[in-house]
Parts: sequence; structure tokens; C-alpha cells
Amino acid sequence: MSKTALITGAGQGIGAAIAIRLANDGYNIAINCRTEEDIINSGNNIAEQCREKGVEAECFACDVSDYNACEEMVKAVKERFNTIDVLVNNAGITKDGLLARMSEEQYDTVINVNQKSVYNMMKHTSAVMIRQRSGKIINMASVAGLYGNAGQFNYSASKAAVIGMTLTAAKELGSRGITVNAIAPGFIETPMTDSLSDKVREAVLAAVPLKRYGKPEEVAATASFLSSDDASYITGQVIVVSGGMSM
Repeated sequence: MSKTALITGAGQGIGAAIAIRLANDGYNIAINCRTEEDIINSGNNIAEQCREKGVEAECFACDVSDYNACEEMVKAVKERFNTIDVLVNNAGITKDGLLARMSEEQYDTVINVNQKSVYNMMKHTSAVMIRQRSGKIINMASVAGLYGNAGQFNYSASKAAVIGMTLTAAKELGSRGITVNAIAPGFIETPMTDSLSDKVREAVLAAVPLKRYGKPEEVAATASFLSSDDASYITGQVIVVSGGMSM
């Protein structure tokens, strides 16, 4: 039976790169986008690139901060592909600002999308994997969740929580044959980082020993490894992909 990977926020950036890489690895791909409009604008294109690798791919519209919507999407993916073998919790947003100026709305929105979505998706998808007695869950964290980042109080909080959730789930699900790991990217060339000012970009590069931004494909390569049988004895780990930024 073919294996299936479900990737949230897979319409662009890191999520899209992971979808294409896992398709190349032979997984059927379930691409999550937030809205039907996002599917039209970008998701369908990513799905077609996945199909070019010789696998099946389909898009699913779902706001992953919505618990019930996630339950329905997981059911739909399971019905479409019969199995969910890999879950990549990639969906995320930023609403940056200093703590003193951060509104409650800025905080709550980022926590709901970046943190609660991981709970929602792990809750529903792990039920499928427990019945299968196998599965791999990969949560997208961030160096901001490990070391903090000025101006990203909400984002850092959400990603630190994702790391804690990863470690706990790894302990709870390991006996069922399910591995749970996290990837903590540094500054990667995505639409999210494209909006940074030249001054901020220069400051970031000064802190990166490799003196360049990472590429989405480099994060996708890490997800590919964690999804593979080569990583079958790795769980509860946070793999930093930052060009040495955290050293």
C-alpha cells in the first residue's frame, strides 16, 4: 500500500518544498491550504508538481486553528488515501511586535495558528496512526522558540510550546510505533522573511556563520530524513536548520 503524507500550510514556502520532496520520496501527498482561494492561487500548482513525481496529490481547505475543521479534514484525507503515515505541522504566521506594544489580538492569533493547530492536528491524526500502530509526526518549530527573538514574543512563545508538545507526544506515542520530532529552522528564504527590512536582513546574516539564508529545500531534506525508515529510531528530537546561527 502506498504511504501518505499530510502537510499543513503547504501552498508555499517550506510547506510546499516539503510536499514536493516527500512526493519525490514516493508519498502520496495531502496538501492543506487555509482557504479554497489559496488552493486556486497556489495549492493546485504544488499538487501538480507532486503528481509529476508519479504520486497522487490532492488539496484540502482547512483553517487548522479550528478543532472541528481539522477533524473533518483528517477524516477526508483518510477516506481519500486510506492511510496517513506522515503528518507535517508546518502552518504558521507572524504578527510581530515588542511586548509593550503587542495587542491581545496579535498574541491570540499567532498562538491559535502556530500552537493550537499543532494540538488539533496531532490529536486527530495520532488517532489514525495509533490504529495503524505506525506513523511519523514532524512539527515545525523555530530557533525563536529555542533562543527567543526580540519583537517576536508571541511567535517565540508559540514555537517554544511546539517544542514542548513534541517532546511530550514522543513519550506518549512511542509505544504505538509513532515517532514525533521537530525541525527548528533559522532564517529561510520564504515569503515570510521576504518582508524583512534590509537592516534586519543584514543583522541576521551577521549572526549566521554560513553567511547566507537557508533554502526551503534544505528544510525539506530534513523532513525527508525524519519521514524515512533511516530515522526509525529517532524521536523526541529538535533538529536545528539554521546555518549555525544558534552556536
